[in-house]
Formats: sequence, C-alpha cells, structure tokens
Amino acid sequence: MNFYLLNLAAGGSAEGTTQGGGWQMIVLIVLMVGVMYFTMIRPQKKRQKEEQTMRDNIEVGDEITSIGGIMGRVVTVKEDSIVIETGADRARLRLIRTAVGINNTAQEKLEAERAAAKKAQEEARAEKLSTDAKERKKSKKDKET
Repeated sequence: MNFYLLNLAAGGSAEGTTQGGGWQMIVLIVLMVGVMYFTMIRPQKKRQKEEQTMRDNIEVGDEITSIGGIMGRVVTVKEDSIVIETGADRARLRLIRTAVGINNTAQEKLEAERAAAKKAQEEARAEKLSTDAKERKKSKKDKET
C-alpha cells in the first residue's frame, strides 16, 4: 500500500508499472531530506553555535543564570569551568561552562544596544520628516511667488 502511494506521488501509474519512475522517487527522497535539513537540522546547529559563543564570552563580573536556575556573579573563569557567587551570603559554586543557560549581563547589553539603535532610527525618521516638511513649505512659497 505504501509503495503504491509513493509510486503515485512520484508520478508512476496506478497499475504498478514503474517505467522511468525510479529517478522521480530519488528526486522525491532528496527533496524530503532537503526540507528536513532546512527545517530541523540547520536551525538547531545555529542555536548551538550561538550558545557556544555565549559560553565562550563569559567574563569575570558577568551575571549568569544556570540551566538549573541558579543565579550569580562570575568570580573566576577557567578553561572548562567557572566559579560564581550567589546570594547575600556570597556562597561560591563551581559550574562547568555547559551549565550556563543565560548570560544576563550580555543580554542586558544587547537589549540596551537594540534600544539605542531604535531610538537613533526614530530620531533619524523624525529629522527626515521635519526636513521634508520644510522643503514642502519652501516649494509652496516659491510657487506662490
């Protein structure tokens, strides 16, 4: 039954003959693999790469949240681990780098940069609108004269 449906999808005949239908089946399989790559594998690799760069860019003084929910400030950075200070009693915990879920300091910097870029964009838009309005007024006065 499944072969019958795949044969029809690949352009074969309903009688079950596969004259020249082999290459169509191969094209169908290649297309399915390509769709799976671009919808599942590629985004996952991109996410993993972003997480790895975030973990590699951890510095002393950054506020982090572990994947377990522990929040603290980085005190020491080593090759494969970090030491964080948590809470008011300054308890120190040693974590491996892969346990870091979010770098709050880097995220705050990114949000601040986005806000500054948005503000600059709005200012540029407002300036352009004001210069356009001035040019229209000037062109009306020139037409009246």
